Amino acid sequence: MVNAVIFDLDGVLVDSEPVWEEVRRAYVSEMGGRWLPDSQSRLMGMSTQEWAAYLAEDLGVGGSPGKVAEQVIDRMAARYADRLPLLPGAVEAVRRLGARWPLGLASSSPRRLIDTVIAGAGLDGAFQVTRSTEEGGRGKPAPDVYLWVAERLGADPARTVAIEDSSNGLRSAAAAGMRVVAVPRPHYPPADDALAGAAYVAGDLDELTVARVDALTG
Repeated sequence: MVNAVIFDLDGVLVDSEPVWEEVRRAYVSEMGGRWLPDSQSRLMGMSTQEWAAYLAEDLGVGGSPGKVAEQVIDRMAARYADRLPLLPGAVEAVRRLGARWPLGLASSSPRRLIDTVIAGAGLDGAFQVTRSTEEGGRGKPAPDVYLWVAERLGADPARTVAIEDSSNGLRSAAAAGMRVVAVPRPHYPPADDALAGAAYVAGDLDELTVARVDALTG
């Protein structure tokens, strides 16, 4: 039996990866740094502290990681205030699965943006436990954030279903010993090895029915 379901945020509930890329790429350029061909794929899944240090040190932005994070998050918050990029079926999927199981959210987004999305989507109270990787532990692909959320939910990781989209997110949930549902974004397809760890690959969020999820630990 499934004990709980844990959602990722970026790329699963909100189509935010293009926004993150646009904002961080523009910021790096403005600060005199250099965006690299693999920067976006490397950034996906990093905690706030990790990606801010990467921009400051590896991409040549300079300054303290704390200041870099603050400035980038301010720009992201402004973009979300202008338009929240909810993915089709996201709210319905959360409510549908939340009517059957306790829900958690394990995200690489900073707490400020997690709370902005939840409130903007009208999902206050939908998740019993939420966690940002900036609040402790290693970022994805390490399993820390998924294990932390499962523990607070009182759920056995082996009987927990995680819903992810990115390579590092899929690796993180699989490393936590969870049954993983992949919902890949076409513009940011996960690596083959990461996708191979998924128990089910969904074409969209409408496929996340109670029956489908319940069957994953059967």
